[in-house]
Amino acid sequence: MAQILLHGTLHATIYEVDRLHSEEGGNIFSKLRENFEEAVGFGKGTSKIYATVDLGKARVGRTRMIENEPQNPKWFESFHIYCAHLASDVVFTVKDDNPIGATLIGRAYVPVSELVEGEEVDRWIEILDEDKNPIQEGSKIHVKLQFFDVTRDRNWARGIKSSRYPGVPYTFYSQRTGCRVSLYQDAHVPDKFIPRIPLSGGQIYEPHRCWEDIFDAITNAKHFIYITGWSVYTEINLIRDTRRQKPGGDITIGELLKKRASEGIRVLMLVWDDRTSVGLLKRDGLMATHDEETEQYFKDTDVHCVLCPRNPDDGGSFVQDLQICTMFTHHQKIVVTDSGFPNGESDRRRVVSFVGGIDLCDGRYDTQFHSLFRTLDTAHHDDFHQPNYTGALISKGGPREPWHDIHSRLEGPIAWDVLFNFEQRWRKQGGKDLLVNLRELDDIIPPSAVVFPDDQQTWNVQLFRSIDGGAAFGFPESPEEAAGAGLVSGKDNIVDRSIQDAYIHAIRRAKNFIYIENQYFLGSSFSWDSNDIKVEDIGALHVIPKELSLKIVSKIEARERFTVYVVVPMWPEGIPESASVQAILDWQRRTMEMMYKDIIQALQAQGIEEDPRNYLTFFCLGNREIKKSGEYTPSEKPEPDSDYEKAQEARRFMIYVHAKMMIVDDEYIIVGSANINQRSMDGARDSEIAMGGYQPHQLSLPGHPARGQVHGFRMALWYEHLGMLDNSFLHPESEDCVRKVNDLADKYWELYAREELEGDLPGHLLRYPIAIASEGDVTELPGTEFFPDTKARILGTKSDFLPPILTT
Repeated sequence: MAQILLHGTLHATIYEVDRLHSEEGGNIFSKLRENFEEAVGFGKGTSKIYATVDLGKARVGRTRMIENEPQNPKWFESFHIYCAHLASDVVFTVKDDNPIGATLIGRAYVPVSELVEGEEVDRWIEILDEDKNPIQEGSKIHVKLQFFDVTRDRNWARGIKSSRYPGVPYTFYSQRTGCRVSLYQDAHVPDKFIPRIPLSGGQIYEPHRCWEDIFDAITNAKHFIYITGWSVYTEINLIRDTRRQKPGGDITIGELLKKRASEGIRVLMLVWDDRTSVGLLKRDGLMATHDEETEQYFKDTDVHCVLCPRNPDDGGSFVQDLQICTMFTHHQKIVVTDSGFPNGESDRRRVVSFVGGIDLCDGRYDTQFHSLFRTLDTAHHDDFHQPNYTGALISKGGPREPWHDIHSRLEGPIAWDVLFNFEQRWRKQGGKDLLVNLRELDDIIPPSAVVFPDDQQTWNVQLFRSIDGGAAFGFPESPEEAAGAGLVSGKDNIVDRSIQDAYIHAIRRAKNFIYIENQYFLGSSFSWDSNDIKVEDIGALHVIPKELSLKIVSKIEARERFTVYVVVPMWPEGIPESASVQAILDWQRRTMEMMYKDIIQALQAQGIEEDPRNYLTFFCLGNREIKKSGEYTPSEKPEPDSDYEKAQEARRFMIYVHAKMMIVDDEYIIVGSANINQRSMDGARDSEIAMGGYQPHQLSLPGHPARGQVHGFRMALWYEHLGMLDNSFLHPESEDCVRKVNDLADKYWELYAREELEGDLPGHLLRYPIAIASEGDVTELPGTEFFPDTKARILGTKSDFLPPILTT
């Protein structure tokens, strides 16, 4: 049967299955059960029946398990499913769970052709066996389906429109108004780095300084300091700019937290307990968290530091539990404190929260100069980070790995949502009840607006997460209550995956352009080419890349300009030729290829001859520096003929993109800890947190592009990456702009990759070194099979032994 594109939202309800029991007394279950007990030799098992929903090669929904109802399991569970899938049928699969896997009972099919017009389908459907014959019992499943095409959505391609925009629906946290947001590029911005960027109302963009503000927040807290991190390293200094010293700024963050705790402030920390610490990935340089050192450091002090593993939600099989514990991480990076009023205009206190991509650990401090060699005897002498080479040390010299990242500070009601997230996590994994009861403190102002509604600088902000009941206390047990709280129920867990929902909504609303910076970019594997892989086994099912390509396709069909800019690192941090890094690069290539094929097909269908990079374009960041007198001189040398030595001699290295951010039409921004991969977007894998916000008085309206803080922030980022600003940058969707940016990035890549070095690189934004063939295949740029100074293939290599769940 022909496959049809379902792009929109599918509302599905699974009610019940009838007559799983056959009249002759022996039913399908007794047979399954007997076979199973015979095979494994223990106990009379109980039936645990669940159902799943599939579109094509993608699993898009799953009910809870019903125990001890072998004849007539009733779920009455509803799902709202964001679709961007080609499928001929919606497939309902009924299975029986057991300790080592699951047994298929049968499948029921509803043709997609019956749904595309938006009619409601509510009926009993026959359950069929593998050969599509009715199963012995003649069982049926009762389902209800209704599909809402994306083009019928009032918000499709309309932007935010007005301050009445209610935020992303079906989420745990609702949108908050009257907030204030500060956006941070990198851990620090030196004085006078950012040029004059005009905003609306005669304002000029002012940058904020992340680690200075976190230092101030910790230093000035009066009641509590709550921190969660993938990693927190006690030996780093937050203040390192000699031109911007602060009293007390010379001590490490470990000493600072101990000092504040000894002064009676409640300091609580949740740091990911790196269990295995995923030996394979660790060996490849992908993970080094200092978790045990940090715990030891705070032992017998007033700081309460808890190492928490990524525990599964109760109820999975033993194998699944082990998998979650050892494969997945706690990835949220937040600081929450109480804060005084600016200028001390009141003695009362408010809650302030920090959310984003920057962990408080080594290797993260950097400025927009992203120096490789020139800070080795100053800001980075005691913080030399270079995990991409075996045996790299400060004593052997640079290049260090520069770090680009994005973070935010949230004030107003939204800051309390971040606080509540910490409290939920502490109650689940923190052990002792040490949370401060803020309601008992007279000077803490309860959640309330910090900006008046008519203030041009006010923000509306919503908090999103990827997390499940294994990491957050108080998630409802029943699927009905879970759905009411904006959560998704799985087979054996309750999941918040609102970060993925937020990305989908923002992409669907987009009018003109999207700008993404992310550490990873892979997904929508159900749409990848399946020549050499079994797509169903990959499981990178989130729809973000597919939503982006379908958005571009819709604009090509409407003959409207639209551009997506994506900045990723050259390769994921680690030894670049290692199996895990190469596997991730292979998934990334497949993702890019799927998108370019969509775009080229749309261009061909419209008879348009144009470079697909004018619609979708990928970049990485890198730096090259000439040697200056007075530079740090290392006492040793790298191993002869090593990649480390080659990079040192060529004076170049990638700038590691660790940001997790998306800007839409200069009016809406998402900033958080979540990567664009399945680990971060799944909800039941890595735990994540993100904010999505906009300024209701600074929207993108016809004839009036948005010129608020989001626009200023993007322009500051582009200045950092390109070393210049151009008038075309004011309209990123325009052909002028995308050509200008692509031309500069092509030029900078050529300067980065060539043998000779005549001067510092004028900008850091480099073309991602791939070519796109006429049908959309992603191929090597002529003469560039490997990243410079490495033996690592740019297009990656499929791994036959690493399970995809680890690398997607």
